[in-house]
Amino acid sequence: MASPDRVAAVAELKERFSNSDAVVLTNYRGLSVAELKQLRRDLGQHATYAVTKNTLTKIAAKEAGIEGLDDQLLGPTAIAFITGDVASVAKGLKNFAKDNPLLELKGGYMDGRVLDASEVSKLADLESREVLLAKLAGGMQGSLQKAVQLFNAPLAQAARALGALQAKAEADPSALAGAGSTDQDTTDAAAAANTDDAADAADAAN
Repeated sequence: MASPDRVAAVAELKERFSNSDAVVLTNYRGLSVAELKQLRRDLGQHATYAVTKNTLTKIAAKEAGIEGLDDQLLGPTAIAFITGDVASVAKGLKNFAKDNPLLELKGGYMDGRVLDASEVSKLADLESREVLLAKLAGGMQGSLQKAVQLFNAPLAQAARALGALQAKAEADPSALAGAGSTDQDTTDAAAAANTDDAADAADAAN
């Protein structure tokens, strides 16, 4: 019969596997206690770095529905259980390994598949979640500004812009096939509406 401590350890590992967005397995042989503490600080709030026993880890992983890690569970093992920005944690591990060659990346698991050491290293080369979101927001800003300008335009001008888009779509259905062309069409239509307004104003003055 398994001891209560063993059962509790497996249950804790299973919970960590189940609640993690990704895990990275490492060989920490030769690292001092102080170096391990520094690594935990470097990884920050997005990961829990824990030294584990291979036999218990195999059991916990299988109970969590994770298969294929047995080949990586050889020798001293410490696992980074990642909940959050996977790229930044992988980058932290890779950078620490550069300064401390005794830390070896074994591999990992993410999105239902086992990763080898090279794939974990590639994760470290990705931009962080914050940077990607900032780029996405920047890319959307131009389109949002165009939409705001159209919505804030006088009703008659907006109606003309939308009418121009409809007419163009009827003449050439492919004009609205892509998001990029739609943004340009909206801009062109709004410009056309402004030109029509200017012409109407000139006629009224005459």
